[in-house]
Amino acid sequence: MKTVSEIAALRAEVAAARKAGKTVGVVPTMGAFHEGHLELMRRAKAENDVVIVTLFVNPTQFNDADDFDKYPRDVDGDARMAEGVGVGLLFTPSPTEMYATGFDTVVVVRGLSERLEGKSRPGHFNGVSTVVTKLLNIAQADRAYFGEKDWQQLQIIKRLVADLDIPTEIVPCPIVREADGLAMSSRNVRLTPEQRKAAKVLSSALADTQLIADTGTHNAYELAAWLHQMIAVETLAKVDYAVIVDPSTLLEIESIGNGALAAVAVTFGNVRLIDNHYIPPPMGPANRR
Repeated sequence: MKTVSEIAALRAEVAAARKAGKTVGVVPTMGAFHEGHLELMRRAKAENDVVIVTLFVNPTQFNDADDFDKYPRDVDGDARMAEGVGVGLLFTPSPTEMYATGFDTVVVVRGLSERLEGKSRPGHFNGVSTVVTKLLNIAQADRAYFGEKDWQQLQIIKRLVADLDIPTEIVPCPIVREADGLAMSSRNVRLTPEQRKAAKVLSSALADTQLIADTGTHNAYELAAWLHQMIAVETLAKVDYAVIVDPSTLLEIESIGNGALAAVAVTFGNVRLIDNHYIPPPMGPANRR
């Protein structure tokens, strides 16, 4: 595996791959790799001749300096893991490489960026949209791979790619979970053993919400109330939001008749976790209450 840190060097590698008639896939990351990241890389490798993994802890998407400082970093360990699944190229730019002196451009996806995570973390998605636009422009890949755990981020990226005519296919990849159901996240390592055990409530509450929907409860507000209550009973869980929304717009809906997304954000101690579950359109009639 080759590691480059300069934009010009990455572009030269991509140009050489293109000249050889090879397809290119890119997996944008902030490092601290876990099995979820590796699954994205494996999918990219299966579908492309050359795989680029970008590793950049983007300072502009953190609205809490302490959160940025505490974000786990292990570049050497990440490099070994990426090489282990067959990644050919690792891009590790510095903040000054990505944001040169005088940088003054921000990519904003209105509407989508202002809901859920955007409401709780003002400015977060402007940083995400800007850095992803830059990375897609730098890599010029055929396909880019993103996990569905960050569902809102995925919808925002799909929107900006469509709106800005970026010729890269966005490939969504399923959430990868621990054996007990907890969605894999780089933040999980910051949980204490007690918090880690409590965090299982997220996946169990989402699964139970699907079961309730399957019994015929299709009212989105009722399902959201159940979802919130099932998480709130865990004393270590501080619920930011537990909602049922339209999967594309992330706006609240009255019914799950056309499919819905159950989305949650919950803090355990000082560790904020997000998770979601797509609820497909019901097969049968709804229960009347």
